[in-house]
Amino acid sequence: MIDKFVPDMATALSGIKDGAVVLVPGFGNGMADTLLQGLLQTAASNMTLVANAGGRDEGGVADLLASGKFRKLICSFVRGDSVAGRLFTAGKLDLEIVPQGTLAERIRAAGAGIQAFYTPTGADTLLAEGRETRMINGRNCVLEYPIFGDVALVDAWQADRWGNLTHRESARNFNPVMAAAAKLTIVQTKHKVALGDIPPENVHTPGVFVHRVLHVPA
Repeated sequence: MIDKFVPDMATALSGIKDGAVVLVPGFGNGMADTLLQGLLQTAASNMTLVANAGGRDEGGVADLLASGKFRKLICSFVRGDSVAGRLFTAGKLDLEIVPQGTLAERIRAAGAGIQAFYTPTGADTLLAEGRETRMINGRNCVLEYPIFGDVALVDAWQADRWGNLTHRESARNFNPVMAAAAKLTIVQTKHKVALGDIPPENVHTPGVFVHRVLHVPA
């Protein structure tokens, strides 16, 4: 019988290795805060963090960066006075800034098996320096590569034992694409429901992309 629910945080986060690329969804909401705090208690270090916004000075992403466990951040926005900004200025964090739409597409491409794509976004800016560009339909485009994750820490509103997920309203954001792009997708869900309780049209992330689910009651 397939049952992807795990009994505790230690089981949920077991096996995360040094150097892992960790995908963290969330854009205002939809962040797996409990799993992020659990990650702080693991021994893994020298990791790469992929998140939409790394510019906050508080919250889960800031806590992860402040822990010293991450050597690189890939994100779409950073403030100079944030944890990430200070670490970068001090030479303690590598930083890769990616336009938000491009970031989403690079992650989606990883889940879809797309090996590279061209986009006009950023092609005529400093972001394209030293990179391959090509004129397509009269527009200059830059070549982008997918972002594959070793681990995704995903938030869900509901989950069944097969790992099918519902994300509530705007909390869906990066959760489905990051779940699909990771080798190991770990989910925290507010509600544990019986198999069949989630209508097919409400399965925002199919269980095929999910490996472990931890019930964290609302």
